[in-house]
Amino acid sequence: MIVTIDFNSDEAFYIQLCNQIIFGIANAEYREGDNLPSVRDLADDIGINMHTVNKAYTILRQQGYLKLDRRKGAVIAVSADKYKAMEELSGELRVILAKAVCKNISSDEVHEIVDRIFCDFCSVDKEK
Repeated sequence: MIVTIDFNSDEAFYIQLCNQIIFGIANAEYREGDNLPSVRDLADDIGINMHTVNKAYTILRQQGYLKLDRRKGAVIAVSADKYKAMEELSGELRVILAKAVCKNISSDEVHEIVDRIFCDFCSVDKEK
């Protein structure tokens, strides 16, 4: 698992870590049932506090990306609750789209951006 933390970023380390794991799942770098490194090992590897890694793992568990097992540690377990995921996505997109409207970004431009990003993840499935 290769994780890079931008120590100069204003974004919190645990958020950067969460996002990178989510990108890894979306890009099929991590699959259902894969084990992630222990909190201590990952913290040592990337040079951050183990409590920060623990916070990221806890958030990912709450969001349905991981399950935490005392014997196996953190395991990729993507939630199958599509309705709940769509509700969460809708809430997150409302804020993003409000920002787009404030910056005079059109609906067509938003669709173009979304399609481009979505295709980045879809191309992973075609490569299998």
